[in-house]
Amino acid sequence: MAVLSKQIDEFLTQSSWIRRMFDAGAELKRKYGEDRVCDFSLGNPDLPAPSGVKRGLEKIASRAEEPYCFGYMQNPGFPGVRDRLAKHLSAEQGVSVAREDVMLSCGAAGGLNCLLRAVLEPGEEVICPTPHFVEYGFYLSNHGGTLRPVPAKEGDFRLDIEAMERAFTERTRMVLINSPNNPTGQIYSEEELTQLGDLLRRKNAESDRPVLLVSDEPYRFLTFDGHEVPSVLRFYENSVVISSFSKNLSLAGERIGYVLLHPDMPFKSELMDGLVYTNRILGYVNAPTLGQQIIDEALGEEVDTSIYVRRRDKLADILSKAGYQFHPPKGSFYFFPKAPGGDDVEFTRILQEELVLAVPGSGFGGPGHFRLTFCVPDRVIDNSAPGFQRAMERMRG
Repeated sequence: MAVLSKQIDEFLTQSSWIRRMFDAGAELKRKYGEDRVCDFSLGNPDLPAPSGVKRGLEKIASRAEEPYCFGYMQNPGFPGVRDRLAKHLSAEQGVSVAREDVMLSCGAAGGLNCLLRAVLEPGEEVICPTPHFVEYGFYLSNHGGTLRPVPAKEGDFRLDIEAMERAFTERTRMVLINSPNNPTGQIYSEEELTQLGDLLRRKNAESDRPVLLVSDEPYRFLTFDGHEVPSVLRFYENSVVISSFSKNLSLAGERIGYVLLHPDMPFKSELMDGLVYTNRILGYVNAPTLGQQIIDEALGEEVDTSIYVRRRDKLADILSKAGYQFHPPKGSFYFFPKAPGGDDVEFTRILQEELVLAVPGSGFGGPGHFRLTFCVPDRVIDNSAPGFQRAMERMRG
């Protein structure tokens, strides 16, 4: 007797490779001991939260006996927190935004689901450069949408604007990008965003419904080698930024994020009303009150990114010495090397036999590669060198 819907039953069979490898890692750790397994599977930030998080918690604790300390607020979030967040984002994005342009959400995922529910008609499509975060397709299916993945340029994973244009149909409603990108670490340049903005303006003029550009930016804070993340708000007026404090404040489990609308979007008020409504009817109601009060104190702070820089360099050195081919990430905390032999699923199985856990690139729409996260302790990176070397030697015969 089937209890699950056909769709969810099918999705479970295609469930995230990230979680599958995480579960495999738990079994390996039980069998061989945690110190012997080098787990690069899950992007769960391990750095201590900055001091502002502690101050925020202390402030909350001091008010815990006050009425409504943990009660409802306006569905978009506490007005004062939104004011301060708007000021922070104005400096970050280089575009002046106000409270009414921002809604606090249950993480970036919650914000994206609110947006998709607010704007998508059944059967409408979202173009997304691939490799991409695996959950996007599932989020779209929640709301009757269809993901149209467009392969990024071979080698360095830059946007293929011509291919994206060919992917447009009369059902295209949105272009969704993620920069810095998970899993490739690529940052889309001003030149690419200029071309994309020009394309979207042309397509928007041909459509009876506005085409949105949505930028998912939880890794904006983490860039390397002097690279910067250009703001999509500078290149297209119908743009939306969605992000969270999961990575920069190490608050992944608290689920606190936001949706930011372009201040000059012609239908901004209507869209914000829709977002606030979907925030409620999807069951989020409002972003977590604890998270809102924490970021009110911690805005502008971040984890010690120099640790991520050191780890990136360590892992790059290990991979290079073992003979792996990869582009050093410009941002985020992931590597996306080529899988020796071309079969990413088989190669991650070989790595697993060497007690190294990686995620097949096929799970991100990038077959022939595998993903490694370096938000792991230094000892995990240091201990992985022999395993990476042995796996490569096995492929060479």
